[in-house]
Amino acid sequence: MKSSDPHYIWQASDWPSWRFDLAALAEAMAGVSRAQGHLMGRLADVGMALRAQASLAVLTEDVVKTSEIEGERLNVESVRSSIARRLGVDIGALAPVDRHVEGVVEMVLNATGHCHDPVSQQRLFGWHAALFPSGYSGLTPISIGRWRDDATGPMQVVSGPVGRQRVHFEAPPAACLEAEISRFLAWLNGPSQQPALIKAGLGHLWFVTLHPFDDGNGRMARAIGDLLLARADGSPQRFYSLSAQIQRERKAYYDILEQTQKGTLDVTAWLSWFLATLHRAIDQAQQGLDAVLFKARFWQQWATAPLNPRQVKLLNRLLDGFDGKLTSGKWAAIAKCSADTALRDINELLALAVLSKLGAGGRSTSYELNRLGQDHLSSELH
Repeated sequence: MKSSDPHYIWQASDWPSWRFDLAALAEAMAGVSRAQGHLMGRLADVGMALRAQASLAVLTEDVVKTSEIEGERLNVESVRSSIARRLGVDIGALAPVDRHVEGVVEMVLNATGHCHDPVSQQRLFGWHAALFPSGYSGLTPISIGRWRDDATGPMQVVSGPVGRQRVHFEAPPAACLEAEISRFLAWLNGPSQQPALIKAGLGHLWFVTLHPFDDGNGRMARAIGDLLLARADGSPQRFYSLSAQIQRERKAYYDILEQTQKGTLDVTAWLSWFLATLHRAIDQAQQGLDAVLFKARFWQQWATAPLNPRQVKLLNRLLDGFDGKLTSGKWAAIAKCSADTALRDINELLALAVLSKLGAGGRSTSYELNRLGQDHLSSELH
């Protein structure tokens, strides 16, 4: 694996002797720990049911966003239904779930829910097989549940049109993978020589550097990071999503990875970025918890209102974060009812002041949760 002219960190003569300035990272680690403590303190004050709802929301976002980072969009309702069924959380009617969604959910839940179990080659192969149940990545057949063989050339991360492609990274040769993965797993499963948060950042970076599979390496690297964060938290139940924050900062994520891969084994800059992003992920989780609590208060307020199942379904969609504007046409499509029935449902909620109307009328009219009601409930949360 060594080269007389190293271009990537895995080619360094002392690979993989990670170096970092712990003193320079101390303040960032303390900030993350304080943010974690604040979040867990708030969660301790709510009941088990609301904690389960908060975890469901975070895991749903985690599964959706870890795929979005790779340019793949999953159906949010299918993901939520798959996770809810596995966790035993009641969300009413469950949406249909395909094999691919089930596979991504299975990998994420296995990584975090069994965070204290050893990570073996077979466990990684199982995750990989779950990600690609058809044996294809898009239209391309790939090797499933085994290391890449580089039969078509070295594993490279590239961008740009054919003929003008830019190589961002080249992974270690396939012939080295057995030894490299064995060394990585021994470190992963062994007693920690680094603070837990630092180990999570190193685990993520180390796995993505090895890039041992034909596809799915980014998602699996983030799953390993989440497993190590769950160990650091001392709990398999997740209440924040690093993957979701990485998706929000996707360009910066790829930039810092490329800089790190082409740098030295002093990875202080990568760990600094990782910790700062993790801190922002936990801060974002505070807003997610606000949304869960708001939803609970909302249904307490309207528990005795004469609502039909269609109205309950659409209100829950609004509470969970509706994509775009809600119109009577969208209501009819989602509720699978006629346009007249949709308008009648909406008018009843307008009369109750559950919804308020936006727009000038006609086809441009859309609807949202009554702002006055939202402001009142939000004030109760703080």
